Amino acid sequence: MGSFFKECGCSRPTRCSHPYTIRFRDALGKEREEAGFGTQDDAIERLTQIYAEKKKTAPSVAEARRELGQQTVAEYAKQWRPRQRRMTEYSTGWHVDSSINVHIIPRLGSRKLNSVTPIVVERFLDELEADGVGRGNQVNIFRTLKAILRDAYGKGAMADDPVKGVQEPEYVRQKVVIPPLDYVKKALTAADEYLALEIVMMVGCGLRNGEARAVNVNNVVADDVYRVHEQIHSNTHRPAKLKHRKAGEFREVPLPRSVREAIERYEDKHSTTQDGYLLRGPSGYYTEPMERRRVQKLFRNLPAADGVGMYGFRHYFASNALGNGIPITDVAEWMGHKSIEETYRTYRHLMPGSIAKAARILDAGLWEAA
Repeated sequence: MGSFFKECGCSRPTRCSHPYTIRFRDALGKEREEAGFGTQDDAIERLTQIYAEKKKTAPSVAEARRELGQQTVAEYAKQWRPRQRRMTEYSTGWHVDSSINVHIIPRLGSRKLNSVTPIVVERFLDELEADGVGRGNQVNIFRTLKAILRDAYGKGAMADDPVKGVQEPEYVRQKVVIPPLDYVKKALTAADEYLALEIVMMVGCGLRNGEARAVNVNNVVADDVYRVHEQIHSNTHRPAKLKHRKAGEFREVPLPRSVREAIERYEDKHSTTQDGYLLRGPSGYYTEPMERRRVQKLFRNLPAADGVGMYGFRHYFASNALGNGIPITDVAEWMGHKSIEETYRTYRHLMPGSIAKAARILDAGLWEAA
């Protein structure tokens, strides 16, 4: 059933105050120890409990668990991935595949599941940090590894939780840098007509880069409404569903008159095919590499502005909306955020004088009440 003993080395161990340790074999046949039992009775009671649990486990189940524990992390990850049916090819699924193939398998792939412990996972995270993997990427990689290991643990591959007590890497969001209006105007002047239209869609409608690359005349559903239902994916270079949305879902955003006129001018100058896409490339779509070359050229020609990047034009939309009193709930919906908390964390500093203004309003209300 097992044994119990003290490791203190006292001459009369049965009378000393040091705790007992028990030694036993778990359901996977691995020798294990547990410490901290104050009396012999406590140690025996725990051994009895473990023995009863083992008796309840059928030999075939115990053998299946032992075999599962002998699988490598790489083997199990390849079995685990197809079962994640909620992940889509174009968003979450691609990032998970990248985490597995680029980071997890090269570092942990050959290790047997039953040998993975919290210390092993901690060392894995240390390697990511030493190799210069960004904190945001570290978070995604750790979450993927945690999901794989917890799934294996739930099926009995390990006796103990392999990620118990392991803290997720801390991701510190970079400060949002918003370009001023005169910078936006200079960018539109310096950019070629492809990039200029993309910037207009980001500044005026709050679109992400991939959504702006998919600008389409058929998405103008009213004089002041633009319907966003797809993006040109950065990896596949083809139309894909929106981030945080299921296939076929869309969101509608305000279409400022100046943006609509920019779309109309571009359409008048360039013939569009029946599918309505304005920005085209050799493959038929305006792809991320085409955008990247234009962005690099743009920022070489623009005056230096610390921290301003292409995504800053989307931030400008949020700044313009919140600075003019548009409710943050509407801004969150238009920008396609997963939740309003994301919008608030990113842009709360843009909400004009919220605390000071609230203090003045509350003070006035108190005096009126008095």
